[in-house]
Amino acid sequence: MEQENVVVHRDLDALKDGKVIALVPQGISMLPFIKGGVDQVYLLKKDRVAVGDIVLVEYHGKHILHRVYAVDGEKMTLMGDGNLEGTEQVAADDVMGTVVEIVHDGRHLKPKKAWLWRHLLPMRRYLLKIHRKLS
Repeated sequence: MEQENVVVHRDLDALKDGKVIALVPQGISMLPFIKGGVDQVYLLKKDRVAVGDIVLVEYHGKHILHRVYAVDGEKMTLMGDGNLEGTEQVAADDVMGTVVEIVHDGRHLKPKKAWLWRHLLPMRRYLLKIHRKLS
C-alpha cells in the first residue's frame, strides 16, 4: 500500500491484530484479475464482507483467495474468477482478510466488485480462453 504510515506484514496472524498483510497468491483461480505467482495483494480484516469482495479463507486445510458470490446471513458462497464451476461454502467467521489492493504490473489497483464478470459465468470459458491466448 502506498500510504506512508502503513506497515505491511507477511504473517497471516497479523490480520487478527488489524494489520495489513501482503502476499503473492498462487494458482490460476483468480484470472484474469489476479495473476498467481506474479501479482501481489494486500489484505485487511474487515468488519463486514460484501458480495464482490475478494477474501482469504482457510478451507479444508488450505488457504484460498476467492470472490464472494453470495451472502446469506452468516454463510457465504465463494468462487474463483478463473473457475468455471465449483464453489466453496464458508461461514462469515472463516474470512481471515479482504483484499484492499492489488499490485498488477507495478500498478496499485483498488479491487473491483466485478459485477459484469460474475454475471458472465456462462460465457467465462470462452473469455478465459481468449485471455490466455492474448497473455
